[in-house]
Amino acid sequence: MASSVMFQPYFLLATILSNYFIGLLATIASNNGGFTVELIHPYSPKSPFYNANKTFTGRLNKYYPNAIQSQVTALNAQHLMKVSIGTPPVDIYGIVDTGSDIVWTQCVPCDGCYKQINPMFDPQKSSTYSDISCQSEQCRLIDPATCSPQNLCSYTCIYADASIAQGVLAKEKVTMISTSGQTVSLDIVFGCGHNNTGTFNDHEMGLIGLGGGSVSFVSQIGSIFGSNRFSQCLLPYDTDPSIASKISFGNGSEVVGDGVVSTPLVAKEYKTPYFVTLEGISVGDTYVPFNSSRKLSKGNVLLDSGTPPTIMPFDFYDPLAAEVQRQIAMDPIKDDPDVGTQLCYRTKTNLDGPILTVHFEGANVQLMPLHTFIPLKDGVYCFAMQESDGDVGIYGNYAQANFLIGFDRETMKVSFKPTDCTKQ
Repeated sequence: MASSVMFQPYFLLATILSNYFIGLLATIASNNGGFTVELIHPYSPKSPFYNANKTFTGRLNKYYPNAIQSQVTALNAQHLMKVSIGTPPVDIYGIVDTGSDIVWTQCVPCDGCYKQINPMFDPQKSSTYSDISCQSEQCRLIDPATCSPQNLCSYTCIYADASIAQGVLAKEKVTMISTSGQTVSLDIVFGCGHNNTGTFNDHEMGLIGLGGGSVSFVSQIGSIFGSNRFSQCLLPYDTDPSIASKISFGNGSEVVGDGVVSTPLVAKEYKTPYFVTLEGISVGDTYVPFNSSRKLSKGNVLLDSGTPPTIMPFDFYDPLAAEVQRQIAMDPIKDDPDVGTQLCYRTKTNLDGPILTVHFEGANVQLMPLHTFIPLKDGVYCFAMQESDGDVGIYGNYAQANFLIGFDRETMKVSFKPTDCTKQ
């Protein structure tokens, strides 16, 4: 299995089992039953981590001076959603993550936590914060259910990169400002994290879980807007960070019009991930099947906005990468220790690689070089896919850029529409 510090999956492994209805209070200055908010690049002028005195490259070098591959970590390849939590409100910038459920942030006290630049949320200073006891209905939805010495409902999230987030469930007021200037106020169940370790960096203040489980952000707001759907339009990796991606919830988030293709969501016992079926990928005109020696399994890939690269089983990745290399009329880099085993090329201009057509069940999605080759440093572009020894692939956010992607949990389908997300 190839490894690289540039890839940090945030695929939640903790199972949340429930059909519980969570009550919400929403105040929206419109009656359309939906809203849209911006997703902020970590280095956007709208981000608390922005430093106008440093160039984009300079900011990367500050955090990872000796690890070139780390320049494509969650630090700058993720999409942050701003929410204000508590009363008085405290701004939180969390990674939007379709591969997990719980909305959580680091909370005081946090002796066992990773370093965070911005102040952590202090529940004792919020008049709207309320604990959830071990005997509550919400606590019984967590598997395994645990109880703190203070009789508070505790959660543990174990992620695929071995990171761990632990804390207590609570209820709190969350406020957002939509792209039209509307105030959206919700009472939600969230995780107040007191022990969070692993590969998190100091720019990450938590996660906004958008998965299919009952406690995800999408599930909690679904009933109030009468719609269990949302859509996102993510910007390519190297877009001007002052431009924002967008995410829409409820009515108005439908993906329709010319060029839309759709693939079925595959229901499995584990409700969190959005599983779809990948039949294969064409490199130019050459088709590489996902399974060449055995029957194709339904739901063999999950869509994850919290994982930058696309990660595929090695028996599919190896012939795919070999075909990509065969169709590029340049020699790959062999003499750069920073590149390691990744498929990378040196070029003074954007890499002119082949078009990849992703063949989902019933839907063909074309990936251009901006999706498939990521600039790691000046003049070096690397294949934005990785192999794993698992059976299920992860379709990451590099490949999702410049598509309006709709997740419709009522019709059980995912729709893709080629879109210039800088103009959404």
